[in-house]
Amino acid sequence: MIRVGTSGWTYRPWHGDFYPRGTRDDLAHLSRRLATVEVNATFYGPRKESDYLRWHSTTPDDFVFALKAPREVTHNRRLRDASALVAEFLSSGISLLGNKLGPILWQLPASLRYDPVLLAEFLPLLPAANRHALEVRHSSYYNDQFIDQLTEHRVALVTSDSPGIWPCLSASTSDFSYYRLHGDTELYTSRYTDEALDAWAAQIRTPPGDAYVYLDNTMAGAAPWDAMRLAGRLRDPYLPGDAQAPDAQAPDAQ
Repeated sequence: MIRVGTSGWTYRPWHGDFYPRGTRDDLAHLSRRLATVEVNATFYGPRKESDYLRWHSTTPDDFVFALKAPREVTHNRRLRDASALVAEFLSSGISLLGNKLGPILWQLPASLRYDPVLLAEFLPLLPAANRHALEVRHSSYYNDQFIDQLTEHRVALVTSDSPGIWPCLSASTSDFSYYRLHGDTELYTSRYTDEALDAWAAQIRTPPGDAYVYLDNTMAGAAPWDAMRLAGRLRDPYLPGDAQAPDAQAPDAQ
């Protein structure tokens, strides 16, 4: 199963474009056009149980949420002494998503270098009952020992595409893969070309197991259109370019 979605769903530039004027529920609209979404709100602070229940009830039965883990763990504590905070997040109501709960994303800050001892302390805190993915942003993670640690704990290594800003690592370390596409030529903003999406579609189809792909070029409204274009390619890899999803074309302004 390959699922393609966006990083978040509440952005002003999407209104009057991806979201038609008068759209009452952004998540409901998005979830009927894409198969998954990455929740950014959980990165900034805890959510209420009512939020998880509302997200569950708003979306189709086969929709999946990936949750971005709290920055208190990844950025403030920088993974140190994180046991209580990880347990608090995992018991904060995320289970109310039921079968719509997908992977949990742990995104590390760009200044955090690879430390095998730190990872050896942190990774066992992630219960096997959930799927976990780790995104790194420092070149020191080009390290075989790091890959071995992720594989031992069945944590997916995020393949992160940025315009040459952060390393783009790729390795099969779990029974699923996780991709974050942050922008083709300009971080968080630029639209992906047909050629770029063709190349990503070919790469995403290669590993065995499930794949979760999130377009994070959200700031100017490209993400949902690019997600639909990429999903079209993955549904029918034999059609070139945008022929897969004629209804998923962004307006010329995009």
